[in-house]
Amino acid sequence: MAGSSTSVLVPVLYMVIILGGLGTFSMIYRRKSAAKSLPPYFPTHAERNVYVTLLQKTDPPASDALLKSALVRRAMTDVQRVLRLREDKPALQNLLQKGSIGEDLWNSLLAAEKEIEAEVMEVVAEANSFVEGWGQIIFPTANEMIANEKMRTLYESSENLKSSLSLKYNVPKPGLATLAAPSTNGNADSDTESGPRSPSKQKAKKRK
Repeated sequence: MAGSSTSVLVPVLYMVIILGGLGTFSMIYRRKSAAKSLPPYFPTHAERNVYVTLLQKTDPPASDALLKSALVRRAMTDVQRVLRLREDKPALQNLLQKGSIGEDLWNSLLAAEKEIEAEVMEVVAEANSFVEGWGQIIFPTANEMIANEKMRTLYESSENLKSSLSLKYNVPKPGLATLAAPSTNGNADSDTESGPRSPSKQKAKKRK
C-alpha cells in the first residue's frame, strides 16, 4: 500500500513542479515583455542629434559658433529633463508604493536618470573641448536662457491677449483716441491763430 501511494504522489508532485515552473516563467516573461514594450521616459533627444550631425559635418565643416549654439541648445534640453525627473520621481515613488502604477514605469524613470547623468557628463566634456572651464558654467547659462525664453513667451502671449481683447471689444489702442478725436476748440483756435480782430472789422460787422 505504501509503495502504491508513493507511486501515485510522484507524478502528482512532478506535475505541480512543472506547472509551477511554467507559471513563474510566464509571469517573468510577461513582465519583461511589458518592460520592453514600454516607450522610453523621454522622446528622442533632437537637440543632441542636431549637435552630433553638425559635429560630423565635414564639407564644409560647421563653424565653432554654430556648434557652440547647438551645444547650448542641447544643454537647455538636458536642464529641462533634469527638472522633470526631479518633479516626477517623488510622485511616481508614492504611486508605486500604493500600487497605483507598475514597476515598468518606475524602471523607465530610473533608466532615464542614468541616461541623463551620462548625457550631462558628455555635454560638460564637449564644452571643455571648446573652451577650458566652459563645462562648469554651460548648464547655469542654459538655465538662465530657459528662464529668459519663458519670460519672453509670457510677454508675447500677454501682448497677443491684449490685441485680441481690443479687437473683440472694439477698444482703441492707447494714443489713437487722442489723435483721432476731433478738436472741440477749432473755432477758438482759428480765432487765436488769426489774432484779435481790428476795430474796423468789428464795426463793419455791426453795420451788417
